[in-house]
Amino acid sequence: MQEPSTHAIRRPPPPAEPPPLPGPPLLRQSWNEVVFTHWALPPERVAPLLPEHIRPDVLDGLTYVGLVAFRVPSTTAAGIPVGGFGEVNVRLYSVDEYGRQGVVFLSMDADSAHNVLAARTLTGLPYMWSDVSLRSRGDVHAGAVRRRLPRGGARGRWRVTVGEHVDRPSSLERFVTARWGLHTRHAGRTWWIRVRHQPWPLYHAPSWTYRGDLLQAAGVHVGDREPVSVLWSPGVDTDVCPSLVSAPRT
Repeated sequence: MQEPSTHAIRRPPPPAEPPPLPGPPLLRQSWNEVVFTHWALPPERVAPLLPEHIRPDVLDGLTYVGLVAFRVPSTTAAGIPVGGFGEVNVRLYSVDEYGRQGVVFLSMDADSAHNVLAARTLTGLPYMWSDVSLRSRGDVHAGAVRRRLPRGGARGRWRVTVGEHVDRPSSLERFVTARWGLHTRHAGRTWWIRVRHQPWPLYHAPSWTYRGDLLQAAGVHVGDREPVSVLWSPGVDTDVCPSLVSAPRT
């Protein structure tokens, strides 16, 4: 883990369109009925939670923690179907010394044991086998997650109502959704994994309720503050490919 740092890099939001992948996709997924919920934080609060060589990405001096929930109806790995699942993740926003802006996942709850095991083994991503329930009725989307033991019983429950379409995403809305890669610590190195999909079709979610301790369990504390952004998307189809370059070995 890197030493805490207040020297976060200030950059504009990531590009609205994804750059090309460095090679053929190894993983293909659909991410559907996605709820994006975000709280603002000082970057020095989350810097100790990031992998080595990675700093918080900031917008106007702040960074963000996200609670994101969605369905994965289908997954294909190296051309082999491996099934779908529900996922709830807690994530931070990152930038490395090459200027690549991405995501760092602090926790990833999913209700498919074999996908959890494969992802943890191959990428080091913090997937955990959990009970995940995602329900939709019209414009109302609700969900719940309970982490299975022995990882420790963290849980959450939420409900959102979808409102108007976002015609032109704000800088913040682009910052937290147009992320074209992720950083993960695995096998003694910090890796960059590229992600490509069409820009998210986004909708405002004017009504939001949540109870749970998923952020606290991931090491992030927002107290009783309300999120600064709640969005919903019907989803995108996604291609994933490891980059040819990883961060330096320590």
